[in-house]
Amino acid sequence: MKGVTEVKMTHRMVWLALVLLLSAALSACGVKKEEGAAASEQNQSGNVEGGAASVKLRIMWWGPQSRHDTTLKALEAYTKKNPHVTFEPEFQGFDGYIDKLTTQAAARNTPDIFQMDPAWFKDWAASNRLADLSAVNVEDVDPNLLSTGTYDGKLYAVPLGNNAWGIIYNKAIFEKAGIPLPADNWTWDDFFRLIREAKPKLAKDQYLVKDLTTDGGFYSAYQLAKGKGWPRTSDGKFNYDKETWLTWMKTFAELRKNGLVPPPDVTVSDKQFDAKADLLAQEKVLMRGSHAAEVGGFDSLKPGQLAVIPAPSDQQGSSWLKASMYWSVSPDREHEDEAIKFIDWFINSTEAADILTTSRGVPVSKKMLSHLEPKFSDVDKMGIDLINRVAQNAQTFDPGPGSKGGWSKFDKEYENIVQMVMFDKITPEQAWEEVVKISKEIEN
Repeated sequence: MKGVTEVKMTHRMVWLALVLLLSAALSACGVKKEEGAAASEQNQSGNVEGGAASVKLRIMWWGPQSRHDTTLKALEAYTKKNPHVTFEPEFQGFDGYIDKLTTQAAARNTPDIFQMDPAWFKDWAASNRLADLSAVNVEDVDPNLLSTGTYDGKLYAVPLGNNAWGIIYNKAIFEKAGIPLPADNWTWDDFFRLIREAKPKLAKDQYLVKDLTTDGGFYSAYQLAKGKGWPRTSDGKFNYDKETWLTWMKTFAELRKNGLVPPPDVTVSDKQFDAKADLLAQEKVLMRGSHAAEVGGFDSLKPGQLAVIPAPSDQQGSSWLKASMYWSVSPDREHEDEAIKFIDWFINSTEAADILTTSRGVPVSKKMLSHLEPKFSDVDKMGIDLINRVAQNAQTFDPGPGSKGGWSKFDKEYENIVQMVMFDKITPEQAWEEVVKISKEIEN
């Protein structure tokens, strides 16, 4: 019996061993299968044909709907050419853009690629919020234009277009109402005279321009024309001229009192490029400031009705030439190389040029400009015409100190002060004292 038992035990142990071996083999096969599936899945999600790793680039810009549409088409074209690169676009109007971008930067969550304005560039470059873009091919870009995106010997912002600031107006309504068209050599006296002469020829709720009490661009142009320079200097000095500023404020107070500009609540409702809130689009005003790069956006709101002209002059011209805007790259993201490749394509590719045309101003690449010239539309030519006309008597653009040294705080408080003037809550003289007070806080 003992021998039989031993045999049974031996058989049982052999059988148990076989079961364990088989289980281990199946388990091993399962692991290999899962690992293979995971590797295959990783290959599909992390790689594309050719072995390049998939990359998603966040990209943000401002502008009118026409710029959004062309940019999205360009992104689609780039992905088709480079399947491993996709985009997460963020776009909006200009209002609130820099506030959003600044908040993102503070959280180290800036998009990989984002549109940068000349007015902010120096501040952002000096505070290490921009990546070095020296690897972008810029050999066909005007060195003078390129230098505007350079800081401390390095390129941090690639210009996307030549640009000029002037005035866009509804020529069709001018002609219909019998209002004389402004000429290139018009003055600020002509401008204010036209405001008064146009109103009787217009509907009750129509005006030549909105109340420009709070419009920093127009005021800068006015002070420049008077030969007093920019309201603030590049090194952060307060340069608002008291006499010029008070004249501007009092002039619009008088126009407001006599119903020759819109009421304050109408003026503050204005939202550029918003079809339902843009006062030019609504035909509540016939004129507004515009950059050449924005002409297409305005024309999309009032097709075929608009014309452009430099801003009025005085002792000198008051319009200026500048880079329209730039692409910059975040130093906090992991795909700088891919972002740089995209920007290179964006400014140097005929495919991109054909899609984008003048949506960001006249192309910066001389080769792309030559490629596009035969294809320019009438709207493209209107923007280029503004640049050429402004160039005859242009001022040098000075972006000022940006938000450096507390100027962002100044901007917010200044806006509140001039709005109180516009709503007749305080006098221009009282406002000037407040403006000077906050400027001293900034400078000290």
